[in-house]
Amino acid sequence: MLPESVASLPKAELHLHLEGSIQPGTVCALTARHGVAVSEQEVRRRYAYQNFSGFLEAFKWVTSFLRDPQDYALITRDLAEHLLSQRVIYSEVTISIGVMLLRKQRPERNFEAILAAAEPFENRGLRMNWIFDAVRQFGAEAASRVVEAARQCASKSIVAFGTGGDELSVPTRELQPVYDQATALGLHRLIHAGEIGGPGKIREAVELLGAERIGHGIAAINDPALMDLLADRRIALEICPQSNIRTGALALQLRRAGARIEDHPLAKLFRHGIPIVLSTDDPAMFHTTLLNEYEHAQKLGVTENELLRLAQMSFDFAFERPHSRTAS
Repeated sequence: MLPESVASLPKAELHLHLEGSIQPGTVCALTARHGVAVSEQEVRRRYAYQNFSGFLEAFKWVTSFLRDPQDYALITRDLAEHLLSQRVIYSEVTISIGVMLLRKQRPERNFEAILAAAEPFENRGLRMNWIFDAVRQFGAEAASRVVEAARQCASKSIVAFGTGGDELSVPTRELQPVYDQATALGLHRLIHAGEIGGPGKIREAVELLGAERIGHGIAAINDPALMDLLADRRIALEICPQSNIRTGALALQLRRAGARIEDHPLAKLFRHGIPIVLSTDDPAMFHTTLLNEYEHAQKLGVTENELLRLAQMSFDFAFERPHSRTAS
């Protein structure tokens, strides 16, 4: 059990996908809105997978029911309630704008609904900022349209541009002009790398794209020189232990048939001096919470003082800084 000093602490979460936060009951409400009857048992069946491609298929399925601004408002309110239950007072939430564009939706309308749904929660102590995310396998041109959507939305609460999806699909260099475009808008630079790809994907993200934080980055464990670089440059890894188990990413990096939480390199990376921001990734789809992830870190031998440092790091490496773990 977590020490009370950790469990009760105000927290930040920086690697969290809005679409991956949709709980089974909320999925059923969404499908019913669009005339499709789906049971919670069916949702849970679809939320079970053994590898990364299986997860992507489930993600495609659940997002197929996000069809209008009201749908996005619903899942935003649900996520905000969930975050408050975890003592989260600040979050940077990733939105898959690339999927919206693929489905011929208008991101500015969806985002307007998201902002309106999130606003009342600020009075309850939760500040939410947003990351506009492209899908890597859709290509650089599609990613550029995500940056353009951020320009059109013109909100100070959009703090970063990121790229998720299949990191093996499009060469990193092809994304350079898109990241330059994002930088020109004043957006911070993020990318998923070293989740299922090798250490080279992380190094490319840093050296070619100027990535300021890395989504996952667990492949760094296989390259001591890269670990040194991340520590020296203070580039944080957004570590999501349960996600790495559920997608098979950790087993892949360890070159094993399977992996357990106890095998996760979080503690080793942290003690090497690499900044770590502990997160849930897709909490509903990976059956986890932020408190669960702190419990996982504790299972890995992370001490109470180290857990407190991890909590502070999530504020220290956020893109909006007036927050701290001492906030009420």
